[in-house]
Amino acid sequence: MELNHQLGEYLDQVPINKERYQCLVGKLIYLGHTRPDIAYAVSVVSQFMHAPSEAHMDAVNRILRYLESSPGRGLMFARHGHLDVEGHTDADWAGSVTDRRSTSGYFTFVGGNLVSWRSKKQKVVSRSSAEAEYRGMAHEVCELLWIRNLLRELGFRPKHAMQLNCDNKATIDIAHNLVQHDRTKHVEVDKNFIKEKLEVKIIKVSFVKSEDQLADVLTKAVTCRVFHSSLSKLGIDDIYAPT
Repeated sequence: MELNHQLGEYLDQVPINKERYQCLVGKLIYLGHTRPDIAYAVSVVSQFMHAPSEAHMDAVNRILRYLESSPGRGLMFARHGHLDVEGHTDADWAGSVTDRRSTSGYFTFVGGNLVSWRSKKQKVVSRSSAEAEYRGMAHEVCELLWIRNLLRELGFRPKHAMQLNCDNKATIDIAHNLVQHDRTKHVEVDKNFIKEKLEVKIIKVSFVKSEDQLADVLTKAVTCRVFHSSLSKLGIDDIYAPT
């Protein structure tokens, strides 16, 4: 995606063939199940299926050109000698120019390998960045719990708490603070849900610097340097790339 893109719905936008747009985006959504590098871009263009414009199609064509230039890129799995579960969660506050809803995203690792990811616009408008981050964190906690239960059913019992990384200190403070105040009333359900998992030591929340936040590429358009650096850390390689 173009950096600082302003994709949205405008009164003067030029409409295009809806069926062709929906067909292309539908195929990209299907491909996104194995290509986390296009997750954010596809989540953006899929928001305009009902009324696509030339600007939206340009964004789709940009994704197609990227895919054409990297046909061998995908997830590479390796053995790291452990089955630790770790998550990265992030949110872009009020990123949508149309309705000012936030976009949240998460990556989940098992044994050092990326196994699940999600980039999605939130259903309600968040009144602060901490609220947006907290709603995104709740979604990742649910994913971590599901993976933990799946591993237990397969006979792999977790040895310690699952690591959850977040780059918002206010969100982490709210997760560990029992006091209710104006900043937490509107996310009270999510707050108590996460607090409960922290108390029984199923998860532990840690702060990471923004430059080390892998989930950044799921919430906003980033520079080429940051994008490719994140892909390397996620274990996404190109089998056709020169060694």
